[in-house]
Amino acid sequence: MDVRKIKKLIEMVDSSGIAEIEIKDGDDSIRISRATSAVTVQTASPAPVATAPIAAVPDPAPTTTAPEEEASAPATTEPTVHTVNSPMVGTFYAASSPTAKDFVSVGDSVSIGDTLCIIEAMKMLNQIESDKAGIIKAILVENEQPVEFGQPLFEIE
Repeated sequence: MDVRKIKKLIEMVDSSGIAEIEIKDGDDSIRISRATSAVTVQTASPAPVATAPIAAVPDPAPTTTAPEEEASAPATTEPTVHTVNSPMVGTFYAASSPTAKDFVSVGDSVSIGDTLCIIEAMKMLNQIESDKAGIIKAILVENEQPVEFGQPLFEIE
């Protein structure tokens, strides 16, 4: 083989993305392989750090109600609030299209199975339905806002 052809082949291998080429021409054969500069990176997990035990600090605000507060509180006069959480990560849409009316507004009455919103996840539009009948007390997310799994979307009374 001609040295000029070999140099040309080497240049072609270098400029292309291939790692190796082998050419046979009769009794002659040539094999050109590019040295890969692959670097393997190993990350060691940090060694556990021993920490001293932390003494318990008393809570400044008690989380339980005192017995006298329980006695003075009215029994079940306040309606319970049910929160509808996002079942997935995606983008929240209050309506089926930008020009359409929102599925629900604050103060609307909803039944079980009514569509509350759409969450787009991976180019799929997923209708989120009410799992409780009641009145929409609050919409906790803005239109076209990204939402996380478990993020509260609506409050239903």
